[in-house]
Amino acid sequence: MTAPKQLGRAVAGALLVTAGIAGPAAAQTGTPALGVDVRNIDQSVRPQDDFFRYVNGGWLKNTKIPADRSSYGSFVELRDRSEESVRKIVEAAAADRARQPGSETQKVGDLYLSYMDTARIEAAGIAPLRAELARIAALRDRGELPELYAHLQRIGVGTPFGFGVGQDARQATRYIGAVSQSGLGLPDRDYYLKDDAKLAQARAAYQSYLETLLRLSGDRDPAGGARAVVALEKSLAEKHWDRARSRDREATYNLRTVAALDSLTPGFAWGRFLRAVNAERTPGIVVRQPDYLAAMNQIVASTPLPVLKQYLTVRLVDSYAGALSRPFVDAQFAYRGKALQGLEENRPRWKRAVGAVEGALGEAAGRLYVQQNFRPESRTRMQQLVENLRAAFREGINELEWMGPETKTQAQAKLSKFNVKIGYPDKWRDYSALEVRQGDLVGNMMRTAEFGHNRMTRRLGQPIDRGEWGMTPQTVNAYYSATMNEIVFPAAILQPPFFDPAADDAVNYGAIGAVIGHEISHGFDDQGRRSDGEGNLRDWWTESDNAAFKTRADALVAQYGAFSPLEGLNVNGRLTLGENIGDVSGLAMAYRAYRKSLNGREAPVIGGFTGDQRFFMGWAQVWRTLMRDDALRQQIMTDSHSPGEYRVNGVLRNIPEFYAAFNVKPGDKMYIAPEQRVKIW
Repeated sequence: MTAPKQLGRAVAGALLVTAGIAGPAAAQTGTPALGVDVRNIDQSVRPQDDFFRYVNGGWLKNTKIPADRSSYGSFVELRDRSEESVRKIVEAAAADRARQPGSETQKVGDLYLSYMDTARIEAAGIAPLRAELARIAALRDRGELPELYAHLQRIGVGTPFGFGVGQDARQATRYIGAVSQSGLGLPDRDYYLKDDAKLAQARAAYQSYLETLLRLSGDRDPAGGARAVVALEKSLAEKHWDRARSRDREATYNLRTVAALDSLTPGFAWGRFLRAVNAERTPGIVVRQPDYLAAMNQIVASTPLPVLKQYLTVRLVDSYAGALSRPFVDAQFAYRGKALQGLEENRPRWKRAVGAVEGALGEAAGRLYVQQNFRPESRTRMQQLVENLRAAFREGINELEWMGPETKTQAQAKLSKFNVKIGYPDKWRDYSALEVRQGDLVGNMMRTAEFGHNRMTRRLGQPIDRGEWGMTPQTVNAYYSATMNEIVFPAAILQPPFFDPAADDAVNYGAIGAVIGHEISHGFDDQGRRSDGEGNLRDWWTESDNAAFKTRADALVAQYGAFSPLEGLNVNGRLTLGENIGDVSGLAMAYRAYRKSLNGREAPVIGGFTGDQRFFMGWAQVWRTLMRDDALRQQIMTDSHSPGEYRVNGVLRNIPEFYAAFNVKPGDKMYIAPEQRVKIW
């Protein structure tokens, strides 16, 4: 959930378990804390008209986005807190003079010190990339591209296509290689193709950035090269699938042999590429966008070799600009920070250094983060909440009026097989093969990229590692994996406002409970529902139930497609459909679990608010967010998550219990007619 996927907290107070549902905190502890920061409420806004601003309006008025941030809100506040915790861990490692060579402490400390050694970095300039620039310059013909592309991808540099290794969506017990469209330096194909003044400004900033990179790299014609590279990328962008289409797990699963790939891209030897990326053992290749791959091959074949070299040069230098001297850092910030995100200042160097350590040695830092910041009882409490939500979802499936018994049986079977990971991995990642040298920042970043690549490709032919985590414990987020059929909640998300042990159950169910429900619902959203309980992509729906689901999903697409966060730019209801289903269904399941937890009693009134009111307020305050317009534009165009305002108002309009809790009537802005409200799960 980022604002990918946001999650929630552990449970408050002592827990009673009745029929699998935790009992209310007030029953054991007296009257608990309200759990809602009433200072943020804007009494000038009616909750019936704009619930997001009613709950968060005071905060919105009194908060300023930090100069080095594109947005600010609950998630960023927690990320800042996590970042400070990791900073202490990293700086302690850097200060430890007794750190042993090859130890995680040595690697964490020396990587941080190499990032903070600005004198050495400034003196080096472009020198750390000389060997790689020479490798690109030595390209004699396109027949050498398989090995060059492979090398660049191993060190984390983009090429016109991407390659990775992951679980086979149709045979989830094995790993397989996959190829996808790539190669763009602007955030999305529409940044190249749409006739829009703001996007034209972004294109101009990007071309200026490429010109600077080429000039700093010693190119003889940086202005002409920048124009040629942008033109090449525009040709690629014209063949890219849009993001909504690329979400389609059926359309993007196209299994090919190496011979079939060779036929798709004449002149490009896939066998050589696979050998060079250490992926010869792959049982096949999943091609996500086959027609793009064919078109890309033709575009590259018709591109003059000097332009292709300039293109690969800027991809290389852009990938490492943040680790180079100040002219490169400033140029990258002017484009990626100011032009695309509207930032006023670059992030302080220590923050960028901590980010580099997290990217390279995230679980090494995470192990200490957990020891210092995560209480073991939080895991137990969170497990109880997850089971409460699972029980509510099980009950909800049984009561669905639009789904037949055959599909319900399959849905229940999938739900019963959900795996749950909470807090931190049971087995920590082994970094012994990663070499980190103090004073060699670019080298460290390259070795980190290659370490990650080798770790990925070594999985081919091996059993599925079901203990692996896709996020570090200090990440403020959560996720669902369709091929693993699992939901994952890192330690850092398990704190207020997502989970507050001092708050009453209503707020916790509305916050972390809804986040749990959100992640469970991803297993049954428009894409997650295509996999079964074993993680295999297969159709387990009857034809009539599939049609009924689609009707409801299409109605949600239309609802969100009508929201216009910026003038002339609406939410993409198709791109955000999975997250919107997760929100609507997750909140509905959390409400069911909350009411069940009361065991037939009514919750106490606290601070003048009923239990149901506090539940919905708990959800709303999680999504308090301010965004710069440029960042908001990029989110709308590229992100599968709706902006925070619509994760509140857009969801609650579909929840009948919200209408009752706040007396929403026809004529109120939050009101939509009952027949227009969407209930899927």
